[in-house]
Amino acid sequence: MIIGFDPGRDKCGLAVVDNYKEILFRSVVDSSRAIAFIQDLIAKYSPSLLVMGNQTTSKQWKTQLEDNINLSIVLVDEKNSSLEAKERYWVFNPPRGLGKLIPLGLRIPPEPIDDIVAVILIERYWQTQNP
Repeated sequence: MIIGFDPGRDKCGLAVVDNYKEILFRSVVDSSRAIAFIQDLIAKYSPSLLVMGNQTTSKQWKTQLEDNINLSIVLVDEKNSSLEAKERYWVFNPPRGLGKLIPLGLRIPPEPIDDIVAVILIERYWQTQNP
């Protein structure tokens, strides 16, 4: 069980994925609530580690997390993860009606995708474990 964390200044993406690669939880939360939310996820799911992106505000977040949770933290490359998440959004939420006619590259998700980025970060971690 792994928690994925896409840290940000205003909002953060969170996901929990089990060892069978099934997504058990994903959500976008306000940054001010992220650590408390992670603590709740740890209590509920008993994950083995937390995976987070290595860019933007990761150093500050890693320090805060280390002070507030008792869980191993692994940083992974988050380069282009937002672009990948925009495409993955449509796998989770297939377009309907006339939306199907819009090319994938022109579609804009109507909601934050930080939770999908968190899932992608977990997948990238697994790729480094099983190259």
